This record gives sequence, C-alpha cells and structure tokens, in this order.
Amino acid sequence: MPGVFDRLQKEIQDKQREGGISALDLADLPPALRRIMRMMLRELQLDYPRLVEAVEAASKEERLSRAELNAALDTLTQQSWLTRLGEGERAIYKVNLRRKAGSTLASGIWASLDDKLKGEPK
Repeated sequence: MPGVFDRLQKEIQDKQREGGISALDLADLPPALRRIMRMMLRELQLDYPRLVEAVEAASKEERLSRAELNAALDTLTQQSWLTRLGEGERAIYKVNLRRKAGSTLASGIWASLDDKLKGEPK
C-alpha cells in the first residue's frame, strides 16, 4: 500500500515531466492572468510587494484589486505557471518555464563544415 511519501514523490515526478509553460500557452490564459504572466516573464522572479506595486501602477482598465491579484497568483501557482517560495507578504514568485529539447541539427552542421574544411567529401 503506497504511503504519503510515495504519492508525493509521484506528484513531483509528474510535475517534472510536465515542465512549465511555453510562450504559446500564454494565448490561452484569461486577460488578467496573461497580464501577470507577461509582467513575470519580464522579471522571471518577483516578490509579493513588488507585484502589488506593479499592479497598482497599471492603467485603471488593467488594474487588479488585491483579492483578484491573490486569486490570480494562486491559480497560476496551482497550474504550475509560477512557483511560490514562502507565504503571504514574504512570498517570492518565479516563472516555471519548460525545458527546451536539445537540437541535433547543430552537430550535423558542424560536422559537415569540418568535412568541407578538411576537403573530405561525405
């Protein structure tokens, strides 16, 4: 019978496989969440007081109340768009970007160029 630690380990592994977000995913977000993510992508890491300042400095149409900001941050954290370190006023939020797959194209190009420079036909 799996225990609590086994279940938590499985959740961690699932989240690692999922990765974070990609820029293409931003289009699917509601406008308020998209604004927060655009702000976060500029900085990659912001603490809660700086987030509040940035939201209060936004235009009247884009401004969120403190309750809306908190709800948006909770949603983005639960959906793994952001990771939260700490709680409340001392919380620090970081963007959770997906790892990019490595390209195999580059090694082929460099090998081809080396062959041409050495005068060895492939």
